[in-house]
Amino acid sequence: MNMMSLKVAFAAAMAVSLSACVSLDARKAPAAPEVVTAVSAEAQQVEAARVAALRVQPAWSFQGRVAVSKGRNGGSGRIDWQQQARQYVVSLSAPVTRQSWTLSGDSQNRSGRLDGVEGGPRQGEDAQQVLLEATGWDIPVNQLPDWVRGLVAEGAMGAERIDRDAEGRPRRVRQMGWDIQFLDWYPAEGDRPVLPRRIEAVNGDAKVRLLVDGWVLGSP
Repeated sequence: MNMMSLKVAFAAAMAVSLSACVSLDARKAPAAPEVVTAVSAEAQQVEAARVAALRVQPAWSFQGRVAVSKGRNGGSGRIDWQQQARQYVVSLSAPVTRQSWTLSGDSQNRSGRLDGVEGGPRQGEDAQQVLLEATGWDIPVNQLPDWVRGLVAEGAMGAERIDRDAEGRPRRVRQMGWDIQFLDWYPAEGDRPVLPRRIEAVNGDAKVRLLVDGWVLGSP
């Protein structure tokens, strides 16, 4: 199967999974938090504590649903993200077709490997590029370990802009060409701090929508 056929097959298989996943339709989502121009000192302290708690936790995971589009390529499916320090393993699946793909990589040196595609594994020095070339999907996998937790990405250019809500949490971040919006949050529970529930990231014609069903902090 040539590269174009692989991209088409991947997109088609993931698109089929729309019928098996709950819609990410924004009309059914709660209203986005209000953007504020000034954050209280108390809110700043609470947010600083949240960030610090997440930065020192090396192991975490989440499960959810993802919708991706770039030009004519796009689809939707389940996502399972496992993170251990710099190393991550991301599983994408299309329930109806029973197809699945696994991307593993290192968020610091950016390298990655994609398994489950026709023709055997693909790997390269940039996991984001490996995924894009194999599937036509542009997902910022090198920065997502931070963004998905509501953090500004480390080891990269600083954010061009950060808008915050009344609780001091990021409402919108512009960084490395991406515009990331945090539209809903899970409240703190036990030792787990506040974490994002619904995120949208856009870079030109590339768009990623993520709905997190559940978070786990620490090793399973």
